[in-house]
Amino acid sequence: MRHFIKTLTAGAAFAAMSLAASAEEYRIGTASVGGAFFPVGQSISNLVNKYAGGGMTMVPIVTQGSVQNPRLVAMGEVELGITNANLAADAVAGRGAYDGNALDIKALGPLHPSVLHMVVADSSDIQSFADLKGKRIAVGPAGGGTMGFLNNMLPVYGLTLDDITPSFLSYGDGFSQLSDGNVDAALALSGYPAAAVMQAAASGKLRMITMDPDKLAQILEENPAYSTYDIAPDVYGMETTATVLGVTNMLIVPASMDVDVASAIVAAIYDHLDEFAAENANARQIDKARAASLSIELHEGAAAYFAQ
Repeated sequence: MRHFIKTLTAGAAFAAMSLAASAEEYRIGTASVGGAFFPVGQSISNLVNKYAGGGMTMVPIVTQGSVQNPRLVAMGEVELGITNANLAADAVAGRGAYDGNALDIKALGPLHPSVLHMVVADSSDIQSFADLKGKRIAVGPAGGGTMGFLNNMLPVYGLTLDDITPSFLSYGDGFSQLSDGNVDAALALSGYPAAAVMQAAASGKLRMITMDPDKLAQILEENPAYSTYDIAPDVYGMETTATVLGVTNMLIVPASMDVDVASAIVAAIYDHLDEFAAENANARQIDKARAASLSIELHEGAAAYFAQ
């Protein structure tokens, strides 16, 4: 079978043989170039290529992001995917963007948090989320996690998608359009610092859009998977600390993935978090302890690893 390695014997002595016989290339679904998921996927691929053994290799795949990745994993289009905790729970339950179509996926482990960047030029008259009404907004790719957040936030402000002019662009293109003045605001659900935002910040001073405290509290109450995070001014060269919404990211795999394969991948990643962090700034925010409180069940191979 093209996508998954099948163990041919039940004996533990043959686990290494199972991996050695594979020599297959695995694919990890990330997101658009310019966000945090693609370079995280590249770093994970590097660790798997270096440490998993048995000829196993991995490559990062550009996708539409958090919403699409659970579907790609369940369909066998990629063997791993990166998504948000709230979307993983929705996918398994068959609700939200996956309404009526529960997906047979499991968690492989926790990653860094993603935060909702809502960014304007520092000179913009847009101050709060409510001011987005009637504006041109780069909202990220149609299948990305930004839209999931936006769909939960707009109703709290009495708005719908029809009240803005959305541009469905990759994060890199969206923030380039912000720098060029072709959109009034750019949104990105991404780890921080995000490459797209950093590039835009190099072209001109930026500012985060604020949220009314009562509206923020309502969104958090209605979406328990969400949290708040503080982005220090020096991250993007802004004037003040920005309090933003965010969510824990996670690795997902098909529930049917071979236990030995899952174990080899998870060990290659989480045994080498120092190396991961040296290569990717977002990896410095990974907390292995979060494996015990992910929004969906851990794959058996990952559960055995984190129980050690």
